[in-house]
Amino acid sequence: MLKVCKFGGTSMANADSLKKVKDIITADKSRKYIVVSAPGKRNKQDTKVTDTLYKCFDEVVSTGSCKESFKFIRERFIGIVEDLGLDFDVKSVLDKTESDIAEKKSKDFTASRGEYLSAIVTAEFLGAKFIDAEDIIRFDSQGKLNEEYTDDKVKTKLNGVEFAVIPGFYGKDSFGNIKTFSRGGSDITGSIIARGVKADLYENWTDVSGFLVCDPRIIPDSKAIDKLTYRELRELSYMGAQVLHSEAIFPVMKGKIPINIKNTFSPEDKGTMIVPTELSGDEPENVITGVAGKKGFTVIYIEKNLMNAEVGFIRKVLSVIEHHGLGVEHLPSGIDTLSVVLESEQLKNGLLNDIVNEIRESVNPDYIHVIENISLIATVGHGMARRRGTAAKIFTALAEEGINIKMIDQGSSELNIIIGVLNSDYEKCIKAIYNAFIK
Repeated sequence: MLKVCKFGGTSMANADSLKKVKDIITADKSRKYIVVSAPGKRNKQDTKVTDTLYKCFDEVVSTGSCKESFKFIRERFIGIVEDLGLDFDVKSVLDKTESDIAEKKSKDFTASRGEYLSAIVTAEFLGAKFIDAEDIIRFDSQGKLNEEYTDDKVKTKLNGVEFAVIPGFYGKDSFGNIKTFSRGGSDITGSIIARGVKADLYENWTDVSGFLVCDPRIIPDSKAIDKLTYRELRELSYMGAQVLHSEAIFPVMKGKIPINIKNTFSPEDKGTMIVPTELSGDEPENVITGVAGKKGFTVIYIEKNLMNAEVGFIRKVLSVIEHHGLGVEHLPSGIDTLSVVLESEQLKNGLLNDIVNEIRESVNPDYIHVIENISLIATVGHGMARRRGTAAKIFTALAEEGINIKMIDQGSSELNIIIGVLNSDYEKCIKAIYNAFIK
């Protein structure tokens, strides 16, 4: 058995949490490769190291130095090393890091230093080898992960290395510069390492005991999910369930490596196991796996008789959206109708007006209408396709709560049903669906 473990920001926050990390790792000899995040918040009033590093970059751009902002970084890491009782010259490492930030004046490089420093300290504490992510994670000239080259680098660098710590979140581009993933990207690094070493399991350690059926801020006693599939995870993550970065599944999918979400502060909890669909096992106990959603969407509703007979109609509409560099979230349609769902945040400063006018000019619709302040809510579950009446149960539950559905979109796989409701009905909608399916 070979395991790759990734520990998140709360697990790296201070010496006490790092001691818990060490206990977890030493309790299982199969935990060979450790990926770490930058230190997170120690309490609600605290600041994440990565957030402070972005301030360091702003200071460098404006003054040429990051001396003031870097004081916080210096204090955090010196405090951790001292509290761990390590005989390690972290001050010299911090001096060079501050100097490098000022010299390079790179946002990505600056942001990556939290993981870099965290990994150096953790490796020292564990007695493991430090492997820099810039030596194994590669991006191409378009800024995308170069999967094959990265796989080769991981195999080469870790071959023969029994125990190593690797910083998450960053790699190097084709020009030799440090490049980061999007926030939360250490999850992706862990997945990449798991694939590269052909791990049997990728453990992702955080501060929660896995995924919950829905947001605990809406349903405080929401049930935990024991097992879900890659595809279910993708749907729930996209719709706002942020226990794991939504892109972290892609590197492990080819190797069909399961992911176990675990809690550093309650390691005895079994957490949530994320598996390929074919390994999901017996019929799930519940019809649905989870409910998740996001607020802040705008729907452009277009109606035109004989739309289905007009060649290129949808292409013309989408060309208008593409011209403005926007992404389309959903595109539910009928014979004579089309709804284009966009994030409202993209449509500021009169852009929505421009798009509507350009669509009118492009396709000459009979009717066009804009619905703003819409929330999208996804009901997800691979058991839904085999159970009759799932959609009816959802719509009945919403009708009984007096919730008006503005949009319905179901994927061809029947893995999910997405509905649009007013932002004001968001919480009530999730509660209604949860109560209808979860007992």
